[in-house]
Amino acid sequence: MQVEQVQIPSELQRKFESLLDYFRSLGSVLVAFSGGVDSTFLAKTAHMSLGDNAIAVTARSPSIPKAELEEAAKLAKLIGIRHIFIDTDEINDPNYASNPPNRCYFCRLNLFGKLKPLAQQLGIRHIVYGAVADDLNDFRPGMKAAEEEGVLAPLAELGFVKEEVRRLSLWLGLPTWDKPSFACLSTRFPYGSQITPEKLKQVEDAEDFLRQHGFRAFRVRHHEAIARIEVPPEDFYRFLDPEFRSALIKRFREIGFLFVTLDLMGLRSGSMNEMLAIRGKGK
Repeated sequence: MQVEQVQIPSELQRKFESLLDYFRSLGSVLVAFSGGVDSTFLAKTAHMSLGDNAIAVTARSPSIPKAELEEAAKLAKLIGIRHIFIDTDEINDPNYASNPPNRCYFCRLNLFGKLKPLAQQLGIRHIVYGAVADDLNDFRPGMKAAEEEGVLAPLAELGFVKEEVRRLSLWLGLPTWDKPSFACLSTRFPYGSQITPEKLKQVEDAEDFLRQHGFRAFRVRHHEAIARIEVPPEDFYRFLDPEFRSALIKRFREIGFLFVTLDLMGLRSGSMNEMLAIRGKGK
């Protein structure tokens, strides 16, 4: 893959070089690879630094859409990094399925619990994942699991923020440089709402409908009989088209939703966390 003719500040280039040096100092790594902006950049830089001593591993579970798994495989091939799929079973953990606010902690424990023996089997010394410095100021219970399991976050450790990762991804010619942020399908449920494979499939099918109709950024929040759609405000106009709206309602009813709503606040990351803030104020 050739570096694109994109200018980056010398300070950012030095920061990038420090990341390559960081990987060289590790010797070998397993990269927890989702195919998102951060993990793709991490996999690319790990491969640049370590070659065959960097391996990307993607978790396969009901909470990850098939489309994301397929894209992860294509991206790994594009990068040239060895790529492995593993099956995770976090949905079988009652601590995860009951969907508490720290659900991601149990998900990460399950993932890293699968990656550690795999790393030992392959003779890999370290496991890394794509947390960035921005995540340090957000509610990210999964980071606690990573810390407990000794999993490294090179981007966060070296102070990379999301915008820098996107800019460097463009510089490296990675197609994910402008990919909308994605979170696993379990984030579509209100805390305390039981997560099941059947409900996850409903969300996957509903979001796949939006994807097939050209939407790039979206969420379908699952409120039992109600589907709450989040898209950027600039895409609201599309729901005024009677033909599209009729097709959407028909498909969502087939999936199992009784009511279909458009959230007028638009797409925003972690909107389910807003309920935590409201509950906190009520105490």
